[in-house]
Amino acid sequence: MKYKKTEEDKHSFSTMIMESSEYSPNECVFQDNEHGVWLYHADCLEFMDILIKKYPEGKFDMIFADPPYFLSNGGISCHAGKMVKVDKGAWDKSQGPELNHEFNYSWLSRCQKVLRPNGTIWVSGTHHVIHSVGFAMQQLGMKILNDITWEKPNPPPNLSCRYFTHSTETIIWAAKNEKSKHLFNYDEMREINNSKQMKTVWTMPAPNGDEKGFGKHPTQKPVRLLERIISGSTNVGDFVFDPFSGSSTTGIAAIHLGRRFVGTELEAEFLALSIKRLKDAISKRKSHLYLASEG
Repeated sequence: MKYKKTEEDKHSFSTMIMESSEYSPNECVFQDNEHGVWLYHADCLEFMDILIKKYPEGKFDMIFADPPYFLSNGGISCHAGKMVKVDKGAWDKSQGPELNHEFNYSWLSRCQKVLRPNGTIWVSGTHHVIHSVGFAMQQLGMKILNDITWEKPNPPPNLSCRYFTHSTETIIWAAKNEKSKHLFNYDEMREINNSKQMKTVWTMPAPNGDEKGFGKHPTQKPVRLLERIISGSTNVGDFVFDPFSGSSTTGIAAIHLGRRFVGTELEAEFLALSIKRLKDAISKRKSHLYLASEG
């Protein structure tokens, strides 16, 4: 699988030199120009503000975002048969509905500007955040294309026995605006769905042990989920951005599929995990391409 060389600068990304701030060091911590991978220890708002000035017509063909769900407020869940707190860190604490929505509007407005004219954005979340995300998208004039229900076949049980067991997340897919002519690889999606139109309910398990071999992120997504998203809405060589990169599952899927990836993450712990996973994915891709060329 070779990268397309069609438009000047379309598939290049020069490492950005940024000044540190009170929020972040704002520096590139991993890059692989050959495979098109750049990971920044950066505040995504500051990062995108620089990109907006540098690329006024937009830079990315697709964005996947898994923003804070604002769940870390003393709740409990079940993990490995034991009761555990759901507190993930200060980054996931709710500041109240108004400020939470202000934050969602703020990062989404920047994402809209760094998308190419026909680019699309996918945002994942539970009911704690996804309705605010959808409303912000409407406020910004984005065109909502689909809402995907990701069903987890083996969710943790509800310990309180006062609610239905939470077993899904919603992923909203939206185009930059009403004028966008978004890409949808219909035939490819139909082919992997036994020659039937793919529906908006996707059943697949949460990340397995292999995907957490280097460590784990509390809201880590399965590589298979990101591969379907990227395959369905981008072409080989396209640019994918993740403003809340976490353990860089988006980057792993992009490498597998021959797309370029830029990610930002604030937590040093997850940057270290990301670097290990990205290096491993690149190594495996090199081996795969070598074997393919030998064959």
